[in-house]
Amino acid sequence: MSTLAGAFRVTAYRVGWYRGKQARRVWRSRPVTGRRQKGPDFDTRTRTVATDWEPSVRISTQGWPEGAYLLVLDADSGHQRYVPLVVRSAAAKGRTVLVHATATWQAYNRWGGYNLYTGKDGGYQDRSLAVSFDRPYDKDGAEKFMYYERPLVVLAERVGIPLAYTTGLDISADPGVLRGATSIVSLGHDEYWTPQQRRHITAARDQGTNIAFLGANTCFRRIRPESSPLGRDRTVVCYKTDWHRDPVYPDRPSLVTTDYRVAPRPDPESSLTGVLYEGYPADAPFVVHQPDHWVFRGTGARKGDRFDHLVGVEYDRVTPEQDSTPRPIEVVAHSPLVCNGRHTHADAAYYTVDSGAGVFATGTMRWVESLMAGTPDGGGSHGMDARTCRFVTKTTENLLRGFARGPAARECGAARDNVRQVYADQPATGSTAGASGSHAGV
Repeated sequence: MSTLAGAFRVTAYRVGWYRGKQARRVWRSRPVTGRRQKGPDFDTRTRTVATDWEPSVRISTQGWPEGAYLLVLDADSGHQRYVPLVVRSAAAKGRTVLVHATATWQAYNRWGGYNLYTGKDGGYQDRSLAVSFDRPYDKDGAEKFMYYERPLVVLAERVGIPLAYTTGLDISADPGVLRGATSIVSLGHDEYWTPQQRRHITAARDQGTNIAFLGANTCFRRIRPESSPLGRDRTVVCYKTDWHRDPVYPDRPSLVTTDYRVAPRPDPESSLTGVLYEGYPADAPFVVHQPDHWVFRGTGARKGDRFDHLVGVEYDRVTPEQDSTPRPIEVVAHSPLVCNGRHTHADAAYYTVDSGAGVFATGTMRWVESLMAGTPDGGGSHGMDARTCRFVTKTTENLLRGFARGPAARECGAARDNVRQVYADQPATGSTAGASGSHAGV
């Protein structure tokens, strides 16, 4: 901790569902003397910002229940910051695994003036090529967690299904936590994946574990974790459009850190997610296409029902023109939109595989955010209202409960391929290869 305040305290809250409350305090420190620590270090080769600060407080998590936590830092000056923390599950047999997107948190973290999108002058060309966990988060410290993850954690705990908690980087290092899991849930903004994480989650699917993708632009960037002086996997490497400068090229092209769909080793994310990221920015209604699908039971939704602003700010669609699209796949929502002048669609889709596993993708990044839309607990609602919140909440409850029962093709129903019917009168909207360019400056 580096602060100008004379003292501060740390309070740890476990996020969940406690008789209507969304968190429970599990620990609090005594007042800690504040001090200002040295400025950050800067690696000119990769433009990486990192710190080497002395610890201010050591916290034992012995006895803390596994789960998603928020550490609240309160300075005696009145200022407050947050630190998201995951107390990881050792195993998840018979449970639903919530996968927190810590690599994506770090990719967007601009503390020290640099992240994987922009440099100190705000431009793309001097962005970091690698970012470090050895630094604080910018803004309030927990923006990605609060908007894209917390609402789903609260809902999943309220539903009452058996849960396990981990992160994408931990699955990359050791897939053991996935063994015997009933389902895996990727949360609202889960863009940065290692090839190992993708391989391990695909293997779980092929052994009967269901997967829910509750965002868009998921598994879009191929990354490589590297060690820092403070420990293993504390640096996230992603050269993006400068992939030819990545030190592993050309000897190990499958590990070159760029978008999964492009050279030197194209492997579109849709072979796992079922949908392909297409563009940014978008703001459109979510339009129900298959109201009799089991995820919509009890919502009262009819074909053509619209839920304003639910599609955005990034979106995915089923791409029948791509060989990587799994079959059979069922488009359950088909939402017209205009992105950068192009008329296209966002799709929510469900596919099943031989193991019986089902895979569901919402096709929109606002799905998890909408779980608190129109409530005092929500963040930015983007104009989404309480009706949308009720629809998404019920749909997500159906999804979580259905996937928790076991392989969805057997427990809930196999996918009914309808892509030819959905896209019969809609020619392909063109190559999606440009998506990475439109997203590069986000």
